[in-house]
Amino acid sequence: QVQLVESGGGLVQAGGSLRLSCAASGGTFSSYAMAWFRQAPGKEREFVAGISQSGSMRTIADSVKARFTISRDNYKNTVYLQMNSLKPEDTAVYYCAAKSGIYPTTTTRHYDYWGQGTQVTVSS
Repeated sequence: QVQLVESGGGLVQAGGSLRLSCAASGGTFSSYAMAWFRQAPGKEREFVAGISQSGSMRTIADSVKARFTISRDNYKNTVYLQMNSLKPEDTAVYYCAAKSGIYPTTTTRHYDYWGQGTQVTVSS
């Protein structure tokens, strides 16, 4: 059983930056592909970014491409989401997720474990 704990959310002005962290425990972190999803009020949970087991393959949603970067440290059992040039439409609860297998996918039901989420609020 893998436990995921997100941190780093908060309130930031438009144009600002935040770095989210997701610490994993209870499993072999390097055997999981990892991803970040987000969910805004009244909307479905959507894929933001994913990274393969080794970190060699990354995929980013078009809506955040060139602004967000995903990375992982398999020694620290942690995955990160660097968010730059934040916009009010980035406001959401951000979730970390883990799935068995080498590569991430964009589909929520493929993921086996989820964190509790961290709130990101971007003011205009």
